[in-house]
Amino acid sequence: MSTFVLVHGSWHDGSTWKAVVKHLEAEAHQAFAPTIAGHGKGVNKNVNHAKCTQSIVDYILDKDLTDIVLLGHSFGGTIIAKVAEAISERIKRLIFLNAFVLNDGESLTDNIPPHSRALFDKLARESDDNTMIMPFEIWRQAFQGRR
Repeated sequence: MSTFVLVHGSWHDGSTWKAVVKHLEAEAHQAFAPTIAGHGKGVNKNVNHAKCTQSIVDYILDKDLTDIVLLGHSFGGTIIAKVAEAISERIKRLIFLNAFVLNDGESLTDNIPPHSRALFDKLARESDDNTMIMPFEIWRQAFQGRR
């Protein structure tokens, strides 16, 4: 059977994968769903992409996982690409599930529409800690296809 590490996207944490982990384990796979640094309630949000990536690398190393099917959703795609660079010998396969796949030198913000980038920058500037909460109306339109 396989070992899966499921990496969530922005505005989520590892619990997002609870039902998927349960399903995979019912099929006799090992499944793990770590939370990326800076995500979740009550955590230090002052992280950069390197710290986010390192948190997943550390999780894999701490659990001594090998021969991994590493899956990233949305923002998680940017993380798994860097995890694979850091510990390629532990990775069997990468799966990008509706995920960002960046070219060398690109950032995630290079791959979102300019109006979204401007909104995100504005929200971060207006916050106390340079983070942002996705406005419900934007979330509903972008992720649920509803107006």
